Amino acid sequence: MMILVTGGSKCGKSHYAESLFEQYTDSKYYIATMQPYGEEAHAAIFRHRKMRAEKHFQTVEQYTDIDRADVPEGGAALLECMGNLLANEMFCGDAIQDCADKITADILCLHKRLQLLVIVTNQVGSDGFRYEKGTSAYIAALGKINQALAAYADSVVECVYGIPLVLKG
Repeated sequence: MMILVTGGSKCGKSHYAESLFEQYTDSKYYIATMQPYGEEAHAAIFRHRKMRAEKHFQTVEQYTDIDRADVPEGGAALLECMGNLLANEMFCGDAIQDCADKITADILCLHKRLQLLVIVTNQVGSDGFRYEKGTSAYIAALGKINQALAAYADSVVECVYGIPLVLKG
């Protein structure tokens, strides 16, 4: 089963995604995609690892090539977040990488190995502003990935002000 959880910044999507695992008694994995840049990021990652451990998640750090995440066949995983994963893949060199199709394929490959995959993503680009080339490309790529994953997902949930709204499934 694949569940896509989306919403704006600080809307409760992470809390909701984690709540989907509360009754899950087998091993559960938290695939974290935030690359640590600087002392503040390392502190946040340490804090997040501790919070996840309290919820009985095993953290797997995987910044790119998400299909290679070290999670067991038939397991359950929460992937957070698609926005970080895209940035990691897209801006990994001197030129902006066109990687939306690659990331979608990697996610589907990971999904085939798992009993349950919950993906946290972001809604961006609905503000109507015009951005510079790199930001515009990022917004377009995330939209493309979100649309593809929503088509494959068994369930799509949008969190608004902490309220989960089921859009599919």
